[in-house]
Amino acid sequence: MSQSRFLTMVFSLLLVFPLVGAALAQPGKTPSQSPPPGVPCGPDHQILYKRAVTLLDNSEKKLNGRFTAEAKSMAKEAKSLFAILQKECAQDQKERLLTPQEEQQEAINQKLNADAQAQADRLAKSAEDKFKKATLLETTQPEMYTKLMQDAKAENEQAENRSIKAMIYALRTEQMLFSFLAK
Repeated sequence: MSQSRFLTMVFSLLLVFPLVGAALAQPGKTPSQSPPPGVPCGPDHQILYKRAVTLLDNSEKKLNGRFTAEAKSMAKEAKSLFAILQKECAQDQKERLLTPQEEQQEAINQKLNADAQAQADRLAKSAEDKFKKATLLETTQPEMYTKLMQDAKAENEQAENRSIKAMIYALRTEQMLFSFLAK
């Protein structure tokens, strides 16, 4: 290595170290820091909102079309986008007052979410019980084993559908709460 290249590297490092130190010394600063309080949500957040709503709509269509895996994937992606909005636009969302109609819709969505999740939990428990019973009968009553396993599978699928539906209801509330971003 030539002496001039070595000196260039050393001087470059000497210039970079103070910048890195200054960046690290700033309290609470991270590369992915959300906007400071009081800064309104911007066009990027509108894009995230629209993408989340599109995913939510498509998730519901896929669920109704019995494409459970796709519906679940889209709902999870929408949920993660709404989580970003919740983190970065919470102040704007909290300052916005809900109309009486929105408050009523929020209550309806929360009830539908709770009911769907309760159904999912009951179906999952029933499927688990049938599965346990089936495994006990596997060697002694193969016909009953097959029927119970089919029932358990069907109930498990219904539980999964209800769980996704519950997630969709919860995300519809998020959609409504962040609807100011659609404008």
